[in-house]
Amino acid sequence: MAKGNQMIAVCGLDCNGCDILQAPNNPEIAQQIVDWFKKERDTEVKIKDIRCSGCKGDRTKHWSPDCWIFKCCVDKKRLEFCCECVDFPCEKFNEWAKGSKKYGEALNRLKGMRKK
Repeated sequence: MAKGNQMIAVCGLDCNGCDILQAPNNPEIAQQIVDWFKKERDTEVKIKDIRCSGCKGDRTKHWSPDCWIFKCCVDKKRLEFCCECVDFPCEKFNEWAKGSKKYGEALNRLKGMRKK
């Protein structure tokens, strides 16, 4: 969803700050992603495959079509954002939010959206 100039994922992540979203237009970022996958996951990723138009875009071209958050929020509960769920934030989402600073910011963003 676009909120002003901000594209927000169902989990609250700000897509505009995502390297994967920027990669098709930025060869340097794309190469860094390829290098990271090779080093950290011993996985070959092709630059042409680093594409995402946001989690609500075409899922056949989605970077992570099996995202558990997307499956729960959109597929199962038919919601636009996790913060619309009666169980928000659930224990699993809270644990996910502890995984990185960006995930914690996403949780806080959704909490702010819920208050409005």
